[in-house]
Amino acid sequence: MTNFPSFRMRLFLAFWGLLWVVALPLILLYIRRRARKDAAYGQDLRQRFGLHSQRLRDTIWIHTVSIGEFRSAVPLIRAFLDQGETLVITHFTPAGRRDILKIFGAQIAEGRVVPVWVPFEYDLSFRLFFKAFRPRFGLVMEVEFWPRMIASARKHGVPLFLCNGQYPSKSYARDKDRLRGQLVRGFAGVMIKNDVQADRFRALGVPDAAIRMTGEMRFDQPIASGLLTAADALRNQWPGARPAFTIASAVEGEDDLYLDAIARMLADADAAGQPRPRVVYVPRAPERFDEVAQMIKARGWTVARRSEVLNADLSGEVPHDADILLGDSLGEMYFYLALTDRAVVGGGFTPKGAHNVIEPLALQRPVFVGPEIWTIEYPALDAIKAGVLTQCADADALAQALAPSAPVPSESQMTAFFETHSGGVARTLQALPGLLDHARSQGITRR
Repeated sequence: MTNFPSFRMRLFLAFWGLLWVVALPLILLYIRRRARKDAAYGQDLRQRFGLHSQRLRDTIWIHTVSIGEFRSAVPLIRAFLDQGETLVITHFTPAGRRDILKIFGAQIAEGRVVPVWVPFEYDLSFRLFFKAFRPRFGLVMEVEFWPRMIASARKHGVPLFLCNGQYPSKSYARDKDRLRGQLVRGFAGVMIKNDVQADRFRALGVPDAAIRMTGEMRFDQPIASGLLTAADALRNQWPGARPAFTIASAVEGEDDLYLDAIARMLADADAAGQPRPRVVYVPRAPERFDEVAQMIKARGWTVARRSEVLNADLSGEVPHDADILLGDSLGEMYFYLALTDRAVVGGGFTPKGAHNVIEPLALQRPVFVGPEIWTIEYPALDAIKAGVLTQCADADALAQALAPSAPVPSESQMTAFFETHSGGVARTLQALPGLLDHARSQGITRR
């Protein structure tokens, strides 16, 4: 059996538990303050301590911290439901909870999907959670390495697997010689995206028998046809052939760079007597919608806000003289991407790194990002090699890459790349039986 937890890890877990006890008043105060802006933060507080009146058996537990992780898990959740499974989905943010309710409302009503807050980092909270739902195994999506979650699952015999997993390069370089890097040894197995990730987990002490390369499940995400239909209807209203691009998931700290690039493109079009490009601008965080609208207006441009010019079903009309359509809504990214011909994905012009590029690739839109792609090494490096993703160093490079005369990949290139990288859900389902057998051989079974 993998040596987990080691003596040093036991000492750390004791300190970690004490820290959570001491910090509990501050944690509750934080939740209360967040609840003033979003009441959902304060709901069902007892669930955070593992307290549930509901009792289930033989469930599958999936942890998705927020929207991004949940969206990556959706096709896998659907596959489990098709197999007749009952799922408990834990989440950390209200945004994630709302998405679960929106997508799986019918299954929740049937009792086949149960969304709950993830327990606080106390062993007792997880023990009560396991008692309430009796999961056969758990799946943690992406990069969630919570010490007590991992240790309690191991302690109480719940095989916990990292799913769609990765260890980003900067995090790996920071953690590989530290105690935090040893946390991955507590997983019963890891299902990761490519061989680079496999090498990293091996170096951190995960045995070969507990590693499976399953790819990226976001390539299997379903696309709501209604969003694409609405985008087509709106595009048909726009007169004339004009270049168009979407800036998706723009984060704080890079707005000025994007606005500078837009200013250059507008000026170049005016100087050449060509049509101005249509721009769709989608901030990543909803609390920034108003701020970004003011930044656009401060440039002297006209902004049309989706919430003001379009109806709930996305019907309506965007004024033809609007310089920028501001995407001030959640859950409609495919609509914003389908409105335009090229996509810029945010985050890459900040040290925190770029966000998900798979959504525009799924729509066969050429993608442009900043220099910081360590968060999306897979599939970004493969996409760059295939010629369907471009890194830009600054605003000038971005403006040049988005120029109408700039080359773009062919449709066949886009299709081939996407088809090559799909199938992660099937590979995950195929990997699970072997990983469960390995977990049982290591004595990691539900007591």
